[in-house]
Amino acid sequence: HLRQAGEIFAADITTGKCSVAAFSGAHVYTLNGTDPEGDPVTYGLTYEAGSRRYFSVDGSLGNVTLIEELDREKEDEIEVIVSISDGLSTVSEKVRILVTDANDESPEFINTPYIVQVPENSPSGSSIFKIEAVDRDTGSGGSITYFLQNIHANKFTIDRHSGVLRIKSGVTLDYEKSRTHFVVAVAKDGGGKLRGDNKVFSATTTVTVNVEDVQDTPPMFIGTPYYGYVYEDTLAGSEVLTVVALDGDRGKPNSIHYCIVNGSEGSFEISNTTGAISVIKSPNQLKKEVYELRVQVRTEVSPEGDISAYAFATVTIRVVDLNNHPPTFHGESGPQNRFELTMYEHPPEGEILRGLKITVNDSDQGANAKFNLRLVGPGGIFRVVPQTVLNEAQVTIIVENSAAIDYEKYKVLTFKLLAIEVNTPEKFSSTADVAIRLLDTNDNVPKFSSDYYIARIPENSPGGSNVVAVTATDPDSGLWGEVKYSIYGTGADLFLIHPSTGIIYTQPWAVLDAEVNSKYNFYVKAEDTDGKYSLAEVFITVLDVNDHSPEFNENIQEKTMIIGSPVKIEAIDQDAEEPNNIVDYSIMQADPANVFDIDQSTGEIKLKSYIRSLDIIHNITKNKDCIWSLVVQAKDRGSPSFSTTAVLKIDITEETLHKGPMAAFLMQTKDNPMKALGVLAGVMGIMVLITIMISTAMFWRNKRSNKIMPVRRIIKKRQTQQSRTVRMEWLKFKRPSNAAEKFVVEDDAKSLQNENSNNNVQAAPVPPAAPLPPPPPALAASGNTAVWRVPTVSGSLTPKFINKQLKKRGHNSAHNALVSELKMKFEKRNAAMGEPHI
Repeated sequence: HLRQAGEIFAADITTGKCSVAAFSGAHVYTLNGTDPEGDPVTYGLTYEAGSRRYFSVDGSLGNVTLIEELDREKEDEIEVIVSISDGLSTVSEKVRILVTDANDESPEFINTPYIVQVPENSPSGSSIFKIEAVDRDTGSGGSITYFLQNIHANKFTIDRHSGVLRIKSGVTLDYEKSRTHFVVAVAKDGGGKLRGDNKVFSATTTVTVNVEDVQDTPPMFIGTPYYGYVYEDTLAGSEVLTVVALDGDRGKPNSIHYCIVNGSEGSFEISNTTGAISVIKSPNQLKKEVYELRVQVRTEVSPEGDISAYAFATVTIRVVDLNNHPPTFHGESGPQNRFELTMYEHPPEGEILRGLKITVNDSDQGANAKFNLRLVGPGGIFRVVPQTVLNEAQVTIIVENSAAIDYEKYKVLTFKLLAIEVNTPEKFSSTADVAIRLLDTNDNVPKFSSDYYIARIPENSPGGSNVVAVTATDPDSGLWGEVKYSIYGTGADLFLIHPSTGIIYTQPWAVLDAEVNSKYNFYVKAEDTDGKYSLAEVFITVLDVNDHSPEFNENIQEKTMIIGSPVKIEAIDQDAEEPNNIVDYSIMQADPANVFDIDQSTGEIKLKSYIRSLDIIHNITKNKDCIWSLVVQAKDRGSPSFSTTAVLKIDITEETLHKGPMAAFLMQTKDNPMKALGVLAGVMGIMVLITIMISTAMFWRNKRSNKIMPVRRIIKKRQTQQSRTVRMEWLKFKRPSNAAEKFVVEDDAKSLQNENSNNNVQAAPVPPAAPLPPPPPALAASGNTAVWRVPTVSGSLTPKFINKQLKKRGHNSAHNALVSELKMKFEKRNAAMGEPHI
C-alpha cells in the first residue's frame, strides 16, 4: 500500500513546473501522500551526488520550498529523489522537474562595433548592413524587434524583424555634405513575466555609417580665364603659363591629367601632370598674334580608357615682342588700383574670396609679360593664386588662416597686391590695394573680469542696498556684444542684479542678520542675445554690526559670597563677531564703594584684598545688614557700545558655614530663601511645641505639690540705656559642634538679660551675675512632698529678617506677662502655706 501511494505521489510531483523567476524561500509545491493503514507519513527530498540543491521539503507537511534561485539558461532540468515513509517503510522515486522560462535576460548585440562603409552613390532603399541581437530567453521574452531612434532625423530605416539597415526611400547620400552618420539602433524583446511583473528589456547600439566618396563630381579650373604671352625673345620650349585644376571629389581626389584639345596649331604643348603650357616654336615662327587653346582636364579613366569626368578651359596666348607695358590690375569696369570686399569673420579655410573681381595682365609678349603676384600684408591669412602669371590672369585670393580673420582684432584687413615682372631687366611692377571689411559674428562668449567676486555688506544695510558690481565683456559688436546679467543659486534669494549694469543689490524686503547667516554665495550669469554665457561665483559676507546689548539672565540676581571666594556674574551678547560680542564688567554703584572689586573680563566679584572677615566689613560701614546690593554693568566693545545693568544682591558669610551638614544645607538653599524659611519654620515649630509640653508638665507637677522647694531666684536686671549698633545678619549662626546645637534653649537669666534685644549685638554681651540661692523655708518640708519649681522660660531662635519694631514689642510684652503670672502664682502659694516671701 505504501508503494502504491508513493507511485501516486511521485507521479503527482512530476507534473509540477518551476519558473525561473521563483525567488529563494518561495513555496513552489506541496507533496501529498497517505498510508493505507492510516499511519502518519513523512516526506523526504534528496539529490544525486554532485547535484546542486535547489529545493527543500517540510517532512511533515510536504511543502516544497525553493532554497536557491533557478536559472533556466544555466540548468533547465533538475532531477530530485522524493520519498515518503511511514516510519517502517520508505518509497523513493526519481522526479525530473522542468524549469520554465522567465523574461530575465536582455537582448545583446553581437559582432559589435558596427562600422559600415557605404558609397555615396548607393541607391535609395538599398540595404547597407544587418545588425543582429540575441536574447537567451524563450518565447516572447526571446523574440527581438528592431527600431531606430530619431527616425525622422535619420536617412536610414531598419527592418523590425530582420535588423536589415536600409537607406530611406527617396534619400541619397552625399559625401561632400556629410561624410559620417551615426545611427542608434534599439533591440527590444517581446516581454514576459518576471517575479510576477511583466518586464520588457531592450539594448541599444550605434551604427557608424561612413560615406565613401565616389567620383561623381567633375574637376574644375581655378584662376580662369587664362592669359599667356609669348615675347619675341622667348626661346622655344619656354613655359608660357600654367593652368590649375582641382578634382571636385575632395574625399579621394584622383590625379589630374591635362591636354590641349585644339587651338595650338602645333605651336604649344601642355604638361600632362602640371598643366604648364609651353611654346614649342620660336616667336618668329608663330603665324598668329593670338592663339586660343582649348585645354581639357580629366580625373577618372575607366578600365576601357573612357573618360568619365572632365572639364574645359580656354587659354588665350598673345604674341608680343616689346617689354613696354607694366602689369596692370583691372576690375569689372577697367583698370583699377583699389579693391574692396565685405565679408563675415572666420570664413572656412580654403574658401575663395569670390567678391573680388581682379584681373591682372601685361600687354607685352613672351617673357616681358611674365610676372609674379604677391600679397603684402599680415602674413599667413590669405594666399594668392596664381603666383606666376604670363600675360594675364584672374587673381584668386584664398583663405588660409580662418582664426586670424577676427573682427575683434581687425575691422579692416588691408593688403597690397604686388605684381612684379620676373625675367625683365626693367622689373616693371604695379600694386593694387585690397581692403577687406569684416562683419561681426557672434563668436565670443561674455567673459567676467574675475572668476570670483567677494563683497562685504553691513547687516544693518536697508533693503535695496548695493553690494557689488560684476562686469562681463563680450567683444562682439551690436546685439551680440550686449550682456544681460542674472543670478541663481540657493544663496541668491535675498539679492537681485540689474540685468544691464551688473550691480548686485539686496531685495527691497531683505533683512540681513549676521547672527542668523553671515555667508552667502551664488552664481552670476552673463549671457548674450544668442544664449552664449559664462558664470562667476559671488561670495558675500554680512558684516556684524553692534546691534545687541549684553543681557543678564535676570535683572535682579542673588548670590552668596563666602569671604575669600569670588562670585561670578555673566551677561551674553548675541552679536556674531568680535569685538561686538566681547563683554566688559564694571560696578556702577555700591555703598560703600571700597568693599568689592570686579574682574573686567570674567565678571568675577570679590572682596577687597584687605577684607578677610565680617568684622572688617562692620568696621568700615554702619550697615548692619550683610546683604549688599550692587549695580553692575555689562558693556560690549562695539562701536557704538551698548550696555545693560543689573542689581546683584550678595549675601556675605564666613567660611565656617561650609563646615557641618546644617551649614552646608543653608548654603545650598541660600539662593532659594523660601525653601530655607520653610525648613526653619518647621524646626522652630517643633521646638516651640516641645517647650510648651515641658512647661505644661512642670506646671502641673508643681501645682499638685504641697511644698515649695528652693528655686532659683528670678532676677531682672535693668540694662543700661546706651548707644549701640544693631546689625542684621542674613541667616547667620554660630558654628555648632553638631546638628543638635544649631537651635538652643536659653535659661531664664539669659532670656531676661536680652529681653529687649534682637540678639544681634556688635560686641559680645557681659554675662549677668549668678542669682543667689533662696533662703531655707520656715517650715520643714516632709520627705514625700513634691518639690514645686518655678517653670523655666524657654526661648527660640527668631528669624533675623523680621521687622525690628514688631520683634521688640512682641518679645517684651510676652516676656513681661509670663514673669508677672509666675510671680503672682508664687506669692499665692506662699501665702496659702504660710511661708515667707522669697
